[in-house]
Amino acid sequence: MKKIKVVQWGLGNMGRGMVEMLLTKEGVQVAGAIEKRVTEKVDLGTFLGKEVLGIPVHSDAERLLDEVKPDLCILAINSFAKGVVEEIRLLTKKKVNVITIAEEMAYPYVTEPALSEEIHKMAVENGVTVMGTGVNPGFVLDTLIIQLSLGVRRVDHIFARRVNDLSPFGLTVMEEQGVGLSREAFEQGVKDGSIYGHVGFMQSIPMIAKSLGLTYDEIRQTRAPIMTAVRRETKDVVVKAGMVCGCNHTAVALKDGKPVITLEHPQQVRPDMEDIETGDYIEIHGDPDLSMVIRPEVPGGIGTIAAAVNVIPHVINADPGLITMTDIPVTHAIMDDFRNHLK
Repeated sequence: MKKIKVVQWGLGNMGRGMVEMLLTKEGVQVAGAIEKRVTEKVDLGTFLGKEVLGIPVHSDAERLLDEVKPDLCILAINSFAKGVVEEIRLLTKKKVNVITIAEEMAYPYVTEPALSEEIHKMAVENGVTVMGTGVNPGFVLDTLIIQLSLGVRRVDHIFARRVNDLSPFGLTVMEEQGVGLSREAFEQGVKDGSIYGHVGFMQSIPMIAKSLGLTYDEIRQTRAPIMTAVRRETKDVVVKAGMVCGCNHTAVALKDGKPVITLEHPQQVRPDMEDIETGDYIEIHGDPDLSMVIRPEVPGGIGTIAAAVNVIPHVINADPGLITMTDIPVTHAIMDDFRNHLK
C-alpha cells in the first residue's frame, strides 16, 4: 500500500510543527507545502533551516496540488470558517481530504450554518472529507468532556477550565487575544470585535450539548484582560509590565436561567513569569459527580499539532462530507505505521 501523501498548507508555528511531526511518522509522505510568503519554489528543508529534503514549497496552491496530487491537506492559516472556505473549495475540487485547525471549523454549524452546508456539499460531491480539530476546540474542552461523560448516569452541569500558555502560538492568535495592548485598547477591541479572545466556545458548547442531549436557551460570553506586572517575551511578541498578556474568556450556556455548561479559558503568554500554574480541569456534576485534572495543561502548541496529525487515518476512513470529532471513532496517538489504521 502506498504511503499517505500529505500537503501542509501554512508554515507558521503550527504548520512547521506538523511538518516536523509528519516527517517522523511511518506510512506518511510529506508531499509538499503551500506558504504565501514564498515568492518562488523552494525546498521544504531549506525553508525550515534544515538539510534539503526534496519536498517542494509553493505559494501557488493549485500548481503544487496538481504537481504532487496529495491524499490529504492540513490547513493551518486562519481561525474562522470564512477565512478558510476558499482554500477548502480548491482542495475539495482537487479531491483532497482536509484537516483544518481553524477553530470555528471544529463545529461550524451554529455560527456559520449556510457555509457549513456549502462545505458539506462540496466535500460530498468530490468524495472527500473535511474536519476541524485541534487541542481546543477539538479536544480538551469538548471531545474530552464528552468522553468523560460516558461514566455518569445523569448530567446536571458541566464546568471546565483551561489555564494555558499562549507562547507557542503565532501572531494571529496573539492578536485575537489582545496580547501587548493597553487595558483601554483591549476593552475597545472587545467592543468593536477586533479582540475575540478564544475562538471556540461557540463550537465546543453546541458540540457537547448535541452529543449529550442537553438543551440551553442562550450562551453568554465575557472577555476580560489579563494584565502583567512583569515583562514577558516570546519569539513573536514582547509584553511590557502593565500591558495585556492574555484574555480571560468565559462562556456559559443557560437553561431557564441556570448554567448547564460553563467553560472558562484564561490564557496568557509566559504564565510562569508570575508563578501561575497551568492546567486543565473538568467537573461533571450529576450522578455521580466526576472530576478530572491535568496539570500542567495539555500543551497548546504540541496538542494542536498532534491532534491534526493523529486524526489523519480517521479522516481518510470517514464518509465524504463535513464532519466533526464526534463523527469518528475514539482518537489516539499513532505509534505504528499510519497505513495500519486505514480501512
